[in-house]
Amino acid sequence: MIEKIRLYGDEILRKVSKPISKIDDDIRRKGKNLVEYLEKYDEFALSAPQLGYSITMFVLRPIWIEDTTKRKAMVFINPTLLEFEGVQNESEGCLSIPEIFEKVKRAQKVVFKAQNLFGKWKQYTAINLFSRAVQHEYDHLEGILFIDKISTLKRKLLQGKLKKIASTTKDGINIG
Repeated sequence: MIEKIRLYGDEILRKVSKPISKIDDDIRRKGKNLVEYLEKYDEFALSAPQLGYSITMFVLRPIWIEDTTKRKAMVFINPTLLEFEGVQNESEGCLSIPEIFEKVKRAQKVVFKAQNLFGKWKQYTAINLFSRAVQHEYDHLEGILFIDKISTLKRKLLQGKLKKIASTTKDGINIG
């Protein structure tokens, strides 16, 4: 079952997610829901809070891989960011803040570790778009949105759009 996307203004997007202590059938179902959402709507990345789950999990489809047959969605549970290197300043958007895009400074390279759906830990080195996506989704798990990383002036200029989005957040919304 695919859940509804939570939009800006939904309080779950501002909560720090809870670590997953046991990877059981419920956690696997939630991971499957995240992956199904990515596939159904041809999206790139999604965090658990965006579907209403306050747990430390996010998924990514590796669109940077040229061979489309190898672009299988990856599930990351209990991620921990370990190292940062370099700087990139690129435009970002978010499914929870539709139609708003702003430049955000992120590390060019990030090393992180996470568990998969079977509890196995693995370490990853992410660069460029992969690095940006990991940092963006990790921020969601910490209750941080990309608009928190832009200037106060830019946020003020977006207030009208943000209020409009927040006015539709009672139950979240499905895109599509």
